[in-house]
Amino acid sequence: MTVQHYRQLEVWQYGMQLAEDCYQVTRKFPREELFGLVSQIRRAASSIPANIAEGQGREHTKEFLHYLSLARGSLKELETHLILSQRVGLLAETNLEALLALSDRISRMLSGLRKALRRKLPK
Repeated sequence: MTVQHYRQLEVWQYGMQLAEDCYQVTRKFPREELFGLVSQIRRAASSIPANIAEGQGREHTKEFLHYLSLARGSLKELETHLILSQRVGLLAETNLEALLALSDRISRMLSGLRKALRRKLPK
């Protein structure tokens, strides 16, 4: 099956799930973190599927690869914010583990997609 739309990409679907989960867990953060970690986590999380979508919507494979790289960077930023949130007592260990497991899955999927796209580039 050829992908016609970014919403068909499993990695985008998992990215959306991760972003949704991050919005859910940050609702429990203290109000004083609204413009701190809450904002940072939500921004990084939403950037992951947004960059995947934007890249898939571009006309050239090299552009798609660039946006997948941006999505991977946002994913690593998100992981750091989540770990920090757990270390300062804002996020339960069980929530962190679940979010990092999903993040790891997305990271592997991004790597696989990037490899497949690189094979399509002219040599």
